[in-house]
Amino acid sequence: MLDFRVRTFLCVCQTLNYTKAAQQLHITQPAVSAHIRYVETYYQVQLFHYQNRKLELTAAGKLLYQRLRTLTNDEKQLQVELHAPQQETEQFSLGVTMTVGEYAIIKPLTTLLKQQPHLNLHLHFGNTAQLLEQLKEGSIQMALVEGYYPKDMYVHKYYRTEAYIPVCATSHVFKNATPHTIEDLVEERILLREKGSGTRNILERYLSLRGMHMEDFHHYIEVENMHTIIDLLCEDCGISFLYRMAAQKQIQAGILKEISLEDFSIHHDLDFIWEKGSLYTDRNETICSQLTHA
Repeated sequence: MLDFRVRTFLCVCQTLNYTKAAQQLHITQPAVSAHIRYVETYYQVQLFHYQNRKLELTAAGKLLYQRLRTLTNDEKQLQVELHAPQQETEQFSLGVTMTVGEYAIIKPLTTLLKQQPHLNLHLHFGNTAQLLEQLKEGSIQMALVEGYYPKDMYVHKYYRTEAYIPVCATSHVFKNATPHTIEDLVEERILLREKGSGTRNILERYLSLRGMHMEDFHHYIEVENMHTIIDLLCEDCGISFLYRMAAQKQIQAGILKEISLEDFSIHHDLDFIWEKGSLYTDRNETICSQLTHA
């Protein structure tokens, strides 16, 4: 059981404001200050300082925040286990991105569940940004993500590499003759995932390296579901950039085609990630290995 003053420290880390932390915790601001002084005295380090009148974490504060947040999240899982000690079951929560969940993990999950019939699996879907937030909150124990994430903050294990390609309907007629570079596609209507999506983030990073922005495409449709994007592509409602695995069936059937560009060749890793320092690291690594080699 974590000390109540630790919970005060975590709240101040999240709000970076003593008054807001006091309001959220339903205690007085002097009490918040006293709790922080206690934690600083206990660890013999300064945890916060003011920079341009704004409260900020020190380097030691950032490290302690990460470690205590992980302990808090592990405690949530421990409470679940303690409430069912007699049951021969194991609870596990895995977060997956929309694309990964629909196209890259089902068969390995099927094998895992057959091998471990005692495993109660909670499968959560979200974009990469949402899954990172769920890891932070402790609502999931591990995530399988695409796109980019701060690798220094997580234990990460390689799952597999996927090709990322531009796609359109086989019958699509381009507005500016046959495209050779991505700049030749800006007059096309582009079908995009929502902000925070790993699939979208890869394209945004690529455009940035070329001095371009998403706004350079004059027409777009933003969709929060990959199946819908595929359906719209099949109806020739625009072009898109996505993982080949998402459109593989339609490409093989001749309904969709990869747009051949001279300057576009991207392969991206899919990774399992969880918080550094977790008590459940050994268990997570075992599940990663089983899913990767299923």
